[in-house]
Amino acid sequence: MLLSMQSISKSFGGVAALRGVSLDVAEGEIMALVGQNGAGKSTLIKILTGAYRLDEGTIQFAGRDVSFSTPAESQAAGIATIYQEINLAPQRSVAENIYLAREPRRFGFLDHGAMRDGARRVLKTFNLDIDVERPVAHFNAATRQMVAIARAVTQNARLLIMDEPTSSLDEREVGILFETIRTLKKNGVAVIFIGHRLDELYAICDRVTIMRDGQTVAVSPMRDMAKMDLVRNMLGRELAAFEAVASSADHAVERPVRLELKQAGSGVRVRGVDLTVREGEISGLAGLLGSGRTETARIIFGVDRLEHGSMQFAGRERSYGEPVEAIADGIGLVSEDRKVDGIIPDMSIRENMTLALLPKLRKAGIVDRTRQNEIVLRFIDQLRIKCASPDQPIKELSGGNQQKVLLARWLCTDPKVLIVDEPTRGIDVGAKSEILKLLRSLADDGLSILMISSELEELLAAADRITVLSDGQSVAVLPRQELSEKALLAAMAHQVD
Repeated sequence: MLLSMQSISKSFGGVAALRGVSLDVAEGEIMALVGQNGAGKSTLIKILTGAYRLDEGTIQFAGRDVSFSTPAESQAAGIATIYQEINLAPQRSVAENIYLAREPRRFGFLDHGAMRDGARRVLKTFNLDIDVERPVAHFNAATRQMVAIARAVTQNARLLIMDEPTSSLDEREVGILFETIRTLKKNGVAVIFIGHRLDELYAICDRVTIMRDGQTVAVSPMRDMAKMDLVRNMLGRELAAFEAVASSADHAVERPVRLELKQAGSGVRVRGVDLTVREGEISGLAGLLGSGRTETARIIFGVDRLEHGSMQFAGRERSYGEPVEAIADGIGLVSEDRKVDGIIPDMSIRENMTLALLPKLRKAGIVDRTRQNEIVLRFIDQLRIKCASPDQPIKELSGGNQQKVLLARWLCTDPKVLIVDEPTRGIDVGAKSEILKLLRSLADDGLSILMISSELEELLAAADRITVLSDGQSVAVLPRQELSEKALLAAMAHQVD
């Protein structure tokens, strides 16, 4: 084995991120490394490349025990990483990027001729003939990927780690990248391929290592791992099932449509989404990581522009240029990562809750404190938010109560459609059930909810219908009467009749 990582464990502040993880990669092997958010993939790679120190376990690379203290040490040993956001100097030439920080010198001066010749030579091995003196910013994403790979090759890398390398590439560019990876394989270079597009994994990878909840749960040759089994291993099962809270209403009677997407797309992440959100229903949006769930929400909310297809809201054609337009129409978004895109930790519950409502609370440029207090106290009571007072900093609340404040932020704007992206992530089981019951209550009162979740049981418990995405496209719509774990797994593995 070129690389052998055994019994790797790592904790942060007493919370285990990795628990006895193993990863083996042979020389010239393309190993898929897959898992949902929080599975531990990034932590494992950071340990391998010297960004983190392991707590327990052993690492062998090229026949010797290693424990890298810095990324520079791992690079010197022959390990190179190409991240999802390609780390190149855009205004420098192709040749300068390939030899960045390792420039050949002659008589103490940079040898530009040697850089040009070396860059042309290495790119020729990938059948790429470009002007190496042009800035890399002038080339497309696939060519920039090739430049990053060429830089790794000139460093004599024996193991190349590729993190979501196809995320910003179109179909033709993916083909070019895969040919390059096959060339690396022929030359004995091993590749760890981190990705989530199942068809791509089966097209390029020899074996797969699946991680879940900080552990290695399966290792198999790709040809022996059925798509259904791969998806099942990635998602696993929750220990505590959610209580079903879906509507008991007659689903044969179709309610009025509030929001509808037809073949909606933007960039390469969303390529053809059909989605219907009805009045008084919870519409689920399912799919593996990288399927385009969050990106679809960003289009609806005006964060990303709708580039093709159509969107209708309340029967009218819409294409929002910015979120303020969506908010004005009556759309709210509780984002996936509340700590990054949701709460403002040092501000109070009051300030966090009324953030989206502030324009309506102003009189002559001054916030109407009396009205603000009435609204805040009403939602603290209505959503049963546990806090000392509205002036308590939101960072002092539990995850479940923070999530309730974010829900209240949009509810106080009286929305018609509320998008909730991973509404129960990072909160305990009791709070999860409470959030789901709250969403059900809101839907029963007429609110249209689009719930994005990677937890199957959460969707099965709450959703009135589920749209499944794969590679930025809708592949199935499952109404309540057809919902089951088997049907949902099959659709997520893109095995539909």
